[in-house]
Amino acid sequence: MTAPRHDEPASAPGAAPRPGTGTGTGTGPVHTPAPASASASAPDPSPTPGTERLISRKSLLRAAVAAGAALPLLSGTVALARDSAGRGRSLPATPACDDGDGPTHDQIEGPYFKPDSPLRTDLVTAGTTGTPLTVSGYVFGRNCVPLAGVLLDFWQADDAGNYDMAGYTLRGHQFTDAKGAFTLTTIVPGLYPGRTRHLHVKAQAPGRPVLTTQLYFPGEPRNTTDSLFDATLLMNVRGAGGGKEGTFDFVLNVDGTPGPGDPTDPPTDPPTDPPGGTWAPGHAYAAGDRVTYNGAAYRCVQAHTSMTGWEPPNVPALWRRE
Repeated sequence: MTAPRHDEPASAPGAAPRPGTGTGTGTGPVHTPAPASASASAPDPSPTPGTERLISRKSLLRAAVAAGAALPLLSGTVALARDSAGRGRSLPATPACDDGDGPTHDQIEGPYFKPDSPLRTDLVTAGTTGTPLTVSGYVFGRNCVPLAGVLLDFWQADDAGNYDMAGYTLRGHQFTDAKGAFTLTTIVPGLYPGRTRHLHVKAQAPGRPVLTTQLYFPGEPRNTTDSLFDATLLMNVRGAGGGKEGTFDFVLNVDGTPGPGDPTDPPTDPPTDPPGGTWAPGHAYAAGDRVTYNGAAYRCVQAHTSMTGWEPPNVPALWRRE
């Protein structure tokens, strides 16, 4: 069964970009649905057609991470972001991630979020139709450190503009790797009344608040009429054969922990005497495994390797209390 073609009301909150006002916070665990309704607010004037994201410092940081450079970049160093090649723009030095808008802006969840999505990076299944789309990027903290282990939960409409509310078509979650990188394989979402093309996503660093937001496509005619559209959430999108490739970097309102070279992998050896129960970071848990934590019993609902910040009370997507 698919949901009818309607989404957030035209009067739902969400405004055109105002640099410095995005909070990038939110509340609750990723897999706890939040109310879809909120008080209305008047949107700022819509951006002009074809508005594109300017090259940002975090875009340059992405290129540095991909090249294995130490972070942050030294003042006076010029890094070329992969999305800026051939555009003839002069690129600034990159001493920080702040590009004027602070952390990634949050947006309304909408009525179509479902908890407990499958753990997968490829949302395309047998019978999926539409234009292939790959989205990749990085998740950074405020201080430009890539964040490993960030939970990203994506959901979207299909090629006809419908959301699957009976199952989990075009829904899935994943975790950023040790370099803070992610890749999503999906299709370009279809249009439906009142909305421009968009992807929904929730992002949560281990043990931290949830960012709920949406990603947009440049050059879409409906970007100028959708009251939720935010130009700071535009992906960089280009053609790739018969499909499209998009890139976007999230900046969460958290501090990373800088270190020499690449971020440290999650610990591989659990402590000898784990505090508070039998749960321990750095352990490979399978679905059905049972642990205790601070006097309560929990059962694993999804296989994963644990890490600090993913204690059972913090991640109901991974642990269910008994």
